[in-house]
Amino acid sequence: MGSSILSRLINRRGSVSHEVTLGLIALVLGITVLYVDAFTEIESAIAVLYVIVLLLSAEIMTRTGVTLLAAICGALTLFAFFYSHGLEEDVPAQLRLAVSLAAITITCALILRNETARAGLIEANLHLRDSETRYRYIFEHSRIALWERDYSAVRAFLMSLKAEGVTDLKDYARANPGMIPTCIGLIRTIASNDAALELLGHVADGLPSRTMRRYIAPDDDTFLDLMSAIFRGERHFEGKGNLVAENGETRLVIMSMSFPEDPAAFSRVVVGMMDITQREMMQKAIREAQDELARASRAATVGTLSASLAHELNQPLGAIVVNAQTLLRWLNREPPDLAAVHRSAERIIRDSQRASEIIHNTRSMLTQGDRTPEQVDLETLIEETRTLMEHDFQRDMVSFDVAAVEKPLAVKAIRIELQQVLINLVTNAVQAMRETAIDQRKILISLARKDDIFVTLSVRDFGPGISEEAMAKLFTPFFTTKPSGMGMGLSICRSTLEARGGQLVAGNHPEGGAIFEMIIPIEDDHDRH
Repeated sequence: MGSSILSRLINRRGSVSHEVTLGLIALVLGITVLYVDAFTEIESAIAVLYVIVLLLSAEIMTRTGVTLLAAICGALTLFAFFYSHGLEEDVPAQLRLAVSLAAITITCALILRNETARAGLIEANLHLRDSETRYRYIFEHSRIALWERDYSAVRAFLMSLKAEGVTDLKDYARANPGMIPTCIGLIRTIASNDAALELLGHVADGLPSRTMRRYIAPDDDTFLDLMSAIFRGERHFEGKGNLVAENGETRLVIMSMSFPEDPAAFSRVVVGMMDITQREMMQKAIREAQDELARASRAATVGTLSASLAHELNQPLGAIVVNAQTLLRWLNREPPDLAAVHRSAERIIRDSQRASEIIHNTRSMLTQGDRTPEQVDLETLIEETRTLMEHDFQRDMVSFDVAAVEKPLAVKAIRIELQQVLINLVTNAVQAMRETAIDQRKILISLARKDDIFVTLSVRDFGPGISEEAMAKLFTPFFTTKPSGMGMGLSICRSTLEARGGQLVAGNHPEGGAIFEMIIPIEDDHDRH
């Protein structure tokens, strides 16, 4: 500490000594110039040397001091001129006077401008240093894993491939397996924070190796997506990828980074990563439990419904069989007993109607209950459905778009019924596009007022559409095109809407993909009747 104080004292004394020396030199030079200009016979622009006085004094004087000194130098120049030449007309002397005054004025202006620029530069440098300090603090203390990496070499490599005529980097990578290791080797890690080291298992080991070669999972496609983003000149990249930690554990992370406009700035790109392994495992467990519960619920429902229908239908169906057998016996008589045949046919019709009523009552029980209709804002319902199915969209990389409507639309209905129908249709749309190219996977929801009675809610996908064979049986119970489907979803959806006075219509869009229209009554059908 003592040596530090001594050092500052020595520096301060050195600075003061330097300023005194400059001041004395400037003073001596100024006096010399005045003497030679005013009291000698030398005929030249001696006063121009006042410029040196100004330059020497600029280091030790303020802006006001420099301006005042320039005025003094100009006054001494005028004094010397009039002292030596008086008021007589001497053109050469007047020209020398003008040159000297111009030199003093211009020098003063340049010194002031230079001082302004210097002050601005110092202020900018201070701001830059403060900004760098804040950035470093945020970088080092953030709980998000952050890296500074040099992508300049890999960008140059990718641009060279583009110059050679490569247009699809992913196709090129599949044809040249060595491209990915080459790109990984060209990326250098400049710095990383503690959270980054912790993510890779390097809490106590300092900076990881300069490349990320050993930490990128060999079967992960995210790195190729990143290279493709740089290849296409995109400004931002975000994606999920797998990292292999030091202990061999695979971790799922969300990676995000922004690329600069200036190619030279690719030498310092900040990469952020967030570990979502535990979150994904929890969500997967929840989804599996939900799927298992749904399967069990469907199986229980089908079992209960089957047992109930079997019990209720057994008697009328048995009666129909008996009456049909009786009818055949009466027909086989010689001659046939047509009166008995007529009675048997009537009994068959009666028992068939009984079976139909049983089925109708069962459907009514499934589609109706004690739930009270309420005002349902359809735009809000759509947004709630988007939120509920957000994970499905992310998992299958499907975009969910809603066409704008001119004014809010609401219907009086059972909210849960409408939402279940919409979820079923959207789920079918997601599943229908699993073989579609990723950039074309989109669901478009449209909402419109059909007339004074109905509102239309349309769900369109961009998948392969519905085949003619499937269209004919689409709403038939237990018909399905899915390997593990039960074929009840669309049938139940249609029954649900029809029970409330609505409709469910399916078709293929002229531009491709399937479209389902929920035609919903604005007022609940039960209220109208």
